[in-house]
Amino acid sequence: MIKLNADLGESFGHYRLGMDEEIMPLIDMANIACGFHAGDPIIMDKTVLLAKNSGVEIGAHPGYPDLLGFGRRSMKCSAMEIENYIIYQAGALDAFCKKHKTDIKYIKPHGALYNDMMGDAEVFRAVLNAAAGLNLPVMILSSSKNEEYEKIAHEFGVKLIYEVFADRNYTDEGFLVPRTRENAVISDKNEILERVLMFKEGYILSENKKVLNLKVDTICVHGDNEKALEIIKAVREVL
Repeated sequence: MIKLNADLGESFGHYRLGMDEEIMPLIDMANIACGFHAGDPIIMDKTVLLAKNSGVEIGAHPGYPDLLGFGRRSMKCSAMEIENYIIYQAGALDAFCKKHKTDIKYIKPHGALYNDMMGDAEVFRAVLNAAAGLNLPVMILSSSKNEEYEKIAHEFGVKLIYEVFADRNYTDEGFLVPRTRENAVISDKNEILERVLMFKEGYILSENKKVLNLKVDTICVHGDNEKALEIIKAVREVL
């Protein structure tokens, strides 16, 4: 069964982002921001409770300490810093989970940390080291290099969850088209649904129509655009 996930809990103070209350009941897995790129103690508390009441799996969504850039700017950090940033953020989210008598099921790095993890073995190992210490699986981008990532993860005893993106374009190499390019994000509902049907068959077409065969455990649809609710409802029906 392919699960649907979304990045939630990304409001901060007086700033509101996304439609968490409407989206949460439609998904299977919620990647909850932990305060470094978005989110705050009040938001984390509310989002954890919302996930629990909706029967949704909770994932820690740690990022670089970059509120201003929403965690989408890469930072030069040591392996120890990355490991401890993740443990620190997951620990904060875990405290709210304990308050509401639930728990974290996995880790999904956010934004630039996610991209760096997929492109830099040292960063990936730092993420795995943190996950191993917390005894949690890690959600990664499914690609042609799955076997390589699986082999490294096995060294740490960490399970991997393979993720694909219904609303993002892929390069011919199997990575996400950078957000700096105009065709990075897909907003057309029909196109997104066509891509979901491809994922159900285990493949996707790149931006240049190259067939990419991918392992799919979960599909991510971003919840921070104006059509998010409509799109997620449609994806849920297809799944």
